[in-house]
Amino acid sequence: MTNLAKARLLALLLPAALMAGALGSQYLGGLYPCEMCHWQRWPHYAAIVLALAAFATAPGRVSRPLVLLAAVCILASGAIGAFHAGVEYGWWEGLTQCSLMPGKGSGDILADIMAKPLIRCDVAQWTLLGISLAGWNALFSLAGGAAILALCLNPRR
Repeated sequence: MTNLAKARLLALLLPAALMAGALGSQYLGGLYPCEMCHWQRWPHYAAIVLALAAFATAPGRVSRPLVLLAAVCILASGAIGAFHAGVEYGWWEGLTQCSLMPGKGSGDILADIMAKPLIRCDVAQWTLLGISLAGWNALFSLAGGAAILALCLNPRR
């Protein structure tokens, strides 16, 4: 199997597995996504479509750029996941309404609390080894995206 074929397969399987885990945890495990969780999903959806398109084309001129674009999407999801994990760990403040603390809105604390979404972006719903789902997405996506790029940029073999 060539490096491009390995990269193409990884570009499809990695985001598909991560999305299966995310959707499974939502629909089977009852962990509902916050706004930033949804942000992490969109690049994975795009990567799956790009990888499928790469499988539908002949290897080479068209397939390789599609796999590279899929890798960029996977890396983007990882970057969003890293940012989201930082918000959950309190390293920085989030950009969305679901991670702003009460009192930073209209001035009416009760109204601000009542207007907040039920799923907060700055609170991890689930962790494994102290790492949240956003953190795991960041780790797998950044490592996987880098591996896909390395395989694509070294097409020999």
